[in-house]
Amino acid sequence: MESTIKYINANKDKFLEELIELLKIPSVSADPAFKNDVLKTADFIADQLKKNGADNVEVCPTAGYPIVYGEKIIDKNLPTVLVYGHYDVQPADPLELWDSPAFEPVIKKTDIHPEGAIFARGACDDKGQMYMHLKAFEAMMESNELPCNVKFMIEGEEEVGSENLGHFIKANQEKLAADVILVSDTGILANDVPSITTGLRGLSYVEVEVTGPNRDLHSGLYGGCVANPINILAEMIASLTDENNHITIPGFYDNVEELSAEERAEMAKAPYSEEDYKAALDINAVHGEAGYSTPERGSIRPTLDVNGIWGGYTGEGAKTVIASKAFAKISMRLVPNQSPEEITEKFQKHFESIAPDSVKVLVKPHHGGEPAVTPIDSVGYQAASMAMETSFGIKPIPVRSGGSIPIVSLFEKVLGLKTVLMGFGLNSDAIHSPNEHYGLFNYYKGIETIPYFYKNFAELSK
Repeated sequence: MESTIKYINANKDKFLEELIELLKIPSVSADPAFKNDVLKTADFIADQLKKNGADNVEVCPTAGYPIVYGEKIIDKNLPTVLVYGHYDVQPADPLELWDSPAFEPVIKKTDIHPEGAIFARGACDDKGQMYMHLKAFEAMMESNELPCNVKFMIEGEEEVGSENLGHFIKANQEKLAADVILVSDTGILANDVPSITTGLRGLSYVEVEVTGPNRDLHSGLYGGCVANPINILAEMIASLTDENNHITIPGFYDNVEELSAEERAEMAKAPYSEEDYKAALDINAVHGEAGYSTPERGSIRPTLDVNGIWGGYTGEGAKTVIASKAFAKISMRLVPNQSPEEITEKFQKHFESIAPDSVKVLVKPHHGGEPAVTPIDSVGYQAASMAMETSFGIKPIPVRSGGSIPIVSLFEKVLGLKTVLMGFGLNSDAIHSPNEHYGLFNYYKGIETIPYFYKNFAELSK
């Protein structure tokens, strides 16, 4: 890989300029107002794949946003790596909390990123990380050092649940045939502590609606006489956890995987400072389920969180009303053996059962995803571990992530393939938040590491 690494080092400025252009396109899949920008981003990715030497590049239509496909088959007898990523991004709201416009990328130095970080929506999740794969591929192609076959599948609906990805995969199983799936949509513990994600939580996402009177009412004339949906909703949500922050939905923990004391002890070896954690978030204390450490609460335990709540009058000044309706969006992160369908059903049954007769309740299920665990004794994991050890100079730590990538279980179910989650972001990169950013060190380190994965995977697969 000597020529590949030399090419990467000589083209860092070009790689950064291209990423900046990509980040300028507001590919927000959740908002139809950005439809043309999402489609423009798909074309950008397809053009880059063609320029970088991929064959059979297609912008494949779906019922939603297209999936970009490309491949390079150098020898059918060699193993094949299927790279997955997404080109859509989260909405940038609230816009006023950004230090610079979300789609006008700027590079700034920070305490964590003294070499600089690029600030923009999608910088880390997932444009920056996805684009590393295209640039690593370009470097291997230009250096004539691509050691195995590669296929790319880059989608535009990850941030809205990947609704059409499953249909595409089922319809294109032969096209997507591979030996391993490689994804960079996760992170590392620190820039000097590399890690590989070996577990992901699943997801159940619902929206609830509580209805009281048939119209907004004057709070003086009707206050104390009619149920206030906002008050009722707040009380119902508060009852979903007890004094130990244990979720009170009947049967919620029935199938939760309980790790052994030995497994928990191994997890505890990962570097972690509670004081640094609190300082980074500007909080005085951590909060979570009793009996578990903060890293455990964020990885091996299920959770329930309100992601948004609204109702009544929220404009300037005062308006004394009892709202007719109140709403909330609620997500539940799941661990192995929990089914999103089963948990959604249990939530709905429980939430409806605790509503007083004075209101009506509607639970609307949204998207969900299965939890996933990947083995550390697989060829794919070993190839990634060796690659990171080469580029970082230290062996990576296997860790479980609190996040959800629902398509990982889908890949295994439909394609029969395990996924290697070799990401390079940091928890401090503010993904899904204002001022999202991605360190230049991490961007370049990813481009440098990925070719070693290909080399190792090809050699270990012999």
